[in-house]
Amino acid sequence: MSFKPNSLFYSDGYKVGHKKMLAPGTTKLYGTWIPRTIKYAPKGITKIVSFGQQLVVRWLHDEFTENFFALPKSEAIKFGKDMSLYLGTDFDASHFEALHDIGYLPVRIKSLPEGIETNPNVPHMTFINTIDGFAWLTLYLETILSSLAWKPSTSATIALQYRRNLEKWVQKTDPSNAWLIDFLCHDFSARGLSPWDMLSSGLGHATSFRGSDSIIVIPGARYFYNEPENEVCINSVNASEHSVSTTKIFTVGESQMIADWLKIFPEGILSLVSDTFDLFRLITEYLPENKEAIMARNGKLVIRPDSGDPVDIICGKQIIINDYRDLVESADIDRTKPEYKGVIELLWDIFGGTINEQGYKVLDSHIGAIYGDSITLDRQIEMYKRLESKGFASTNIVLGIGSFTYQYNTRDTFGFAAKGAWFEADGKSYDIYKDPATDDGTKKSLKGLIMVDENYEVHVQCTPEQEAGGMLHTIYEDGKFSNQTSLTEIREKLKSSI
Repeated sequence: MSFKPNSLFYSDGYKVGHKKMLAPGTTKLYGTWIPRTIKYAPKGITKIVSFGQQLVVRWLHDEFTENFFALPKSEAIKFGKDMSLYLGTDFDASHFEALHDIGYLPVRIKSLPEGIETNPNVPHMTFINTIDGFAWLTLYLETILSSLAWKPSTSATIALQYRRNLEKWVQKTDPSNAWLIDFLCHDFSARGLSPWDMLSSGLGHATSFRGSDSIIVIPGARYFYNEPENEVCINSVNASEHSVSTTKIFTVGESQMIADWLKIFPEGILSLVSDTFDLFRLITEYLPENKEAIMARNGKLVIRPDSGDPVDIICGKQIIINDYRDLVESADIDRTKPEYKGVIELLWDIFGGTINEQGYKVLDSHIGAIYGDSITLDRQIEMYKRLESKGFASTNIVLGIGSFTYQYNTRDTFGFAAKGAWFEADGKSYDIYKDPATDDGTKKSLKGLIMVDENYEVHVQCTPEQEAGGMLHTIYEDGKFSNQTSLTEIREKLKSSI
């Protein structure tokens, strides 16, 4: 037996009583899904990427189809008995019975195009019930919608900022290798995320990059975003990790481990986790011992440190004298020590490379480096700056973007919220909103029917005719999908915005 709860359980407990709290005669309720602020956003981000709506709506449809509507009615409405026990009262579940009788979710969901950016306070989705009397449903779905929809947009927005930073530095230090940008920020976050976040955040990362170890993105992009079955939307490489490394180190030793793996993987990119014990010994002793095999190989060996300060490990420690970073020579410091050179300079010393037209060093094509622990946007920029100061191109390092980036966020990172904006009762329309006097204005919600124009500016208190136009297009209505897009189309839109 597997855990497949009735879909109605995916809500807040206080939602179950809201039908009776609606204004008498309420027939329809219209609301928005909106990022309200960037005050908690990572530095440099000024807009929010519209992404994830198609993913969320299809997931929601499948969930209710399989775990509510497909249940026998007697089984589906057992939920009401649990709510009676939960609330300590005789709960009336007749509206859930009526929903089951319909056999689909009677809602219309409109979405902005995915792959564009908006200012705060521009709704990415609106929703309304399509059958009179089911206004309670738009309220009830708020919880599951909110829990699912903030993550893909948030991760896509952060991924785009990583790409913007990268584009700037690659164009400055190695523009002839700009084709590498798709692979220079690699998704390492899967093990630090929930299964849903592996998918939704992984797809968010994939809107800006192809490099990813979140392999759930492959079928996810096919199912939710219409990518071809005979293609994959992400790529990765053969790579070791500490457990497999130690099985070799404790049997044949570290240098022989490298030699063995070079023979097992004679072609392509091979990533070698390199700090199981002593990173700098591996680079300065074991790599030179295997240099001939590395240089003869039809591929690239990528050195992967996994511990320590990311910037110092890759770029070398800076000399700090009197609390200032000082580059003058000091008799007390041996600058030839590996920790002051850093991984990239050490690899250059061993394997060499070329100096490009911009005057920056690019490592030989047989060797490279990746760092994937505790990377942030600030560390990304600092790493590129430090490499540039030492004469190295930013294309010499791949960054593994992990859960330290993608999980240290919440729904509040961009202030995402679903709020009611309009309702109809006894044939009369009402524009509604909230504006707490004790708030700084962030929580003030939009009022009335909404239209977003072609410049992605929002208009409030619209007529029904105005609301029917604009850039918000129906993607779901009464169990049917429309205006669907693909991950490929989303990627192209975002690339064109940089």
